[in-house]
Amino acid sequence: MSYAPENALFQWREGERRLAETSEPARADLDRAADAVVEQLRRRLGSSFVLGELVDLYGADTDWATELARRHAAGTDAAAVVDAAFGRYAREASDFAGGRARETHARP
Repeated sequence: MSYAPENALFQWREGERRLAETSEPARADLDRAADAVVEQLRRRLGSSFVLGELVDLYGADTDWATELARRHAAGTDAAAVVDAAFGRYAREASDFAGGRARETHARP
């Protein structure tokens, strides 16, 4: 069973919200940790991907991302950092449309 895109997008927005609500200087540390996770996502998926691929990766396993976030000073906020990173990277999906997957239609 695949992970529901709506659930993933909700969790990713919540991660971004949590980071945005964090006070400085801790927020800068969390942003750097999220950037490290985004870079790893870019290595894993490349620059051309659809939202479903990102959702599948998220649903399959994020332990690697959580560990990476912890190594970059995310501490107990590692889960929020991972969610925020996935949310940031989702915006680069070819079918991302302002917070939801864009419907793709076959051409005649």
